Amino acid sequence: MILSVVIITHNEEANIGRTLASVQSLVADGKGEIIVVDSGSTDRTVEIAISFGAKVFIEDWKGYAAQKNSAIDKATGDWILSLDADEEVGPGLAGGIYAAMHGRLGGDPIEGDSLEVIEKVMSIEEALARGETASPVGFWIPRKNFFLGRWIKHGGFWPDPKLRLFRKAAAKFEERLVHEDARLIKGVSEKLNRPLLHHSYPTLADYIDHMNRYSSLGAEMAVAKGQSGFSLFNIVLRPLATFIYNYLFRLGFLDGREGLLLHLYHAVYVSWKYAKAWELAHKKQSM
Repeated sequence: MILSVVIITHNEEANIGRTLASVQSLVADGKGEIIVVDSGSTDRTVEIAISFGAKVFIEDWKGYAAQKNSAIDKATGDWILSLDADEEVGPGLAGGIYAAMHGRLGGDPIEGDSLEVIEKVMSIEEALARGETASPVGFWIPRKNFFLGRWIKHGGFWPDPKLRLFRKAAAKFEERLVHEDARLIKGVSEKLNRPLLHHSYPTLADYIDHMNRYSSLGAEMAVAKGQSGFSLFNIVLRPLATFIYNYLFRLGFLDGREGLLLHLYHAVYVSWKYAKAWELAHKKQSM
């Protein structure tokens, strides 16, 4: 089984070396390949990627989902491991990925009557009824999200499962402007236990820049859904409710100062998104 590690990049010299170093055991000695689709980096991103043996392709930016699907299309492996440039394979995860690819997970006898087990049995039975294999074709990987260097364990940020390991042609990234996720096209999925490490926002400036960009993309999505009126609920009350729910009810306060800042500024992001949606729709109506 050959593994293709696929990554999209743009000015990621601070992160890409760490990411590529974490997958070397998975691709060494002909076991796999690294595919990097870069959208015109002006720093050392491409140089670093090449130094790790990556196959680098330079393409114009098409959007997150389209760019990631383009990287998948260029892969020649049987399995795809899709990573963001600021993620790394955590301790023990490489072994879990290798075992999953070679059918060492998901084949044990199913016992018990928990909801999770029942759902697993039903998904296997449905796959068999469709004439598909019962062997997993995709694997969900938990993700540790770090904010200002701290692992955020509460407020909905853990375990943050992501479908990142799958057979080629079994999954694609859904066409969304932002917050795109891979979705299985066919077959059943399983879970891995060891996490990805997501070094998402090492500084407040990084977080604010990201949220400014994401809120603009989110505003475009909101306008497309008809959510473009000036709404006190969306601009004030929804962000407040988001903060209260994540920080108090989902125990975000247990993550200390970093948790407070993260949930406070996430609420601001929600407000920005709907305010920008109104602004965008207002500009279109004035044209």
